[in-house]
Amino acid sequence: MPNVLLTIRYDGSAYHGWQVQKNALSIQQVLQDAIEKVFGSRLDVKGCSRTDTGVHANMYCVNFAAPFFPGDYHLISALNRHLPPDIKAYACQEVEEDFHARYCASGKEYIYYIYNAKYENPFFSKYAFHYPFAIDENRLDAAAKHLIGTHDFAAFCSANSDIEDTHRTIYNCAVVREGDMVKIIISGDGFLYNMVRIIAGTLIDVAKGKIEPEDIIDIIESKNRKNAGKTLAAKGLFLNKVFYGD
Repeated sequence: MPNVLLTIRYDGSAYHGWQVQKNALSIQQVLQDAIEKVFGSRLDVKGCSRTDTGVHANMYCVNFAAPFFPGDYHLISALNRHLPPDIKAYACQEVEEDFHARYCASGKEYIYYIYNAKYENPFFSKYAFHYPFAIDENRLDAAAKHLIGTHDFAAFCSANSDIEDTHRTIYNCAVVREGDMVKIIISGDGFLYNMVRIIAGTLIDVAKGKIEPEDIIDIIESKNRKNAGKTLAAKGLFLNKVFYGD
């Protein structure tokens, strides 16, 4: 059976994350429903990440063993006819039998969007955290650079997480401005539960002047969740890219 790598993008506002749940609608369930309508059977779909409730994705990769591979155009077109407007496929290909969307990923890039204007904008209300006070993006960028490297990120992990190894490697972290939109762009080999949203909340503390950019070093070394900032709203978070190989 062909192993198909499918790439989708989605607005996560109406969904309780990626993974199938008993009492809530998930991205995985809706995608499996569409795949079942195309192939006539319920297929096991493996996702690249467990995104949380309300998180969005510009690039989300899945793989599944299909009865046959009709070609990228025909499969994408057929799936999109059965998918709702807030979930759409845009790329697919046949891959090696042992390829796994999650375990073969070498890294991911996330973007957290902060709408930095005095008043809220209805066009960004579902896709960005609104912060009405001044943000010096250069100051936040200086703080973000302290996150780069391999560290124990226990201070940036949700207190509800039961994961044992909290070491991760951050390849790059930058804060940039495009008009009223401030973007936190972060890539790494993996991320802890709520890690990016906690980093975003900590950088907001830098914007507020509650902490200095170099204080990020002390927060990392403390390994204490209480020393980092709040967990910002999920709506501002996008899984932007998934990396495979080099």
